Amino acid sequence: MVIGTCTLELLLPGNGSLKDKRRVVKSITQRVQNNFNVSIAEIGAQDLWQRTVLGIACISNNAEAAHRLLTNVVEWVTGHYPQVEMLDYEIEIL
Repeated sequence: MVIGTCTLELLLPGNGSLKDKRRVVKSITQRVQNNFNVSIAEIGAQDLWQRTVLGIACISNNAEAAHRLLTNVVEWVTGHYPQVEMLDYEIEIL
């Protein structure tokens, strides 16, 4: 069993409140979870309006499949949320 984790650090320009941020973060987390069947949660910068850190985890039977899945998630977020700027991401295979 292989566990893959990914940390996404996102900039959410244009948000004027935590309510705006929560709307965007909730949309991203629900759509990623539905499309990729991974676990995802906000794990950092929770009280900053224009920044968030998301943690994503998956389980696979091989490292290559886990890495490919997490890479697809990163590409999907950047492609489907042009208003969100990807500051950094890190994929780890355990």
